[in-house]
Amino acid sequence: MAIAATDNQTLNLGQRTERVRDAAYRIRHHSLNMGEVQGQGYVGQALGAADMFAAVYADQLDFRPAEPDWEDRDRFLLSTGHYAIGFYAALAEAGIIPVEELETYGSDDSRLPMSGMSTYTPGMEISGGSLGHGLSVAVGMALGLRHQNRTQRVINFLSDGELDEGSTWEAAMGAAHHQLGQLTAMVDINALQADGATAGVLRTEPVTEKWEAFGWYAQRINGNDPRALLQAFDNIAAQAALASRPSVILCDTKVGRGVPLLENREKAHFMRIEDNEWQICRDQLTEGFEGSNS
Repeated sequence: MAIAATDNQTLNLGQRTERVRDAAYRIRHHSLNMGEVQGQGYVGQALGAADMFAAVYADQLDFRPAEPDWEDRDRFLLSTGHYAIGFYAALAEAGIIPVEELETYGSDDSRLPMSGMSTYTPGMEISGGSLGHGLSVAVGMALGLRHQNRTQRVINFLSDGELDEGSTWEAAMGAAHHQLGQLTAMVDINALQADGATAGVLRTEPVTEKWEAFGWYAQRINGNDPRALLQAFDNIAAQAALASRPSVILCDTKVGRGVPLLENREKAHFMRIEDNEWQICRDQLTEGFEGSNS
């Protein structure tokens, strides 16, 4: 049975928002548990993008958890392969992989390597370790589905750092030219790259205007606000009947979101977290989540 998007007909926006918020909390909790296995990793990105992953898997995609290669599934492409820790948590939350398997993250012979590999992990559509290629693959996939007279959606998750890549903008131009209305890009704008602040590496602003100039329907939102994410997807659905053009949701997020100890940590691209800090992180996450629901 397909789930997620087909359930939205019976839920109002408030109920959908609550469902996504709960899923995002569990994704963050899973990500911390996985990070503790290695003692380090791209934990900050997983926490920052959790709301984005939750919106997709708890609300948008049509998929079958027990049949990840179901022919009629919507496609979600993780261009940023190093975000895999958060993506695995989302796959577990969606029931595609067992929660217990998360304990094998980054270990020898695990299906969950530190950078996403489609050959290993159920539900992982592409290998995204080389940044800047995901949107090109998404464009090709959307075109392929069209040639097969199929209407499944393609959602590509990419980072603001990937906007430095010329291949990303070539793909953006191609998507608009071919009027790929079933294609949506989600850009995690956390303002951080491996070499430092995104703005200091290569200034990409004004981002919204650039995507619009390339022919995309662009929205910029708080990517850590589940309600704003759902409203953005609803806006895409509403405009799809009027224009066959691709859509992009530009999501401003905060690295380490939900865990104050990590939100303010320097050198946050790849974090080393001390043994005694992991439980502090989980406690802060739970306190913040329960406080927001009280």
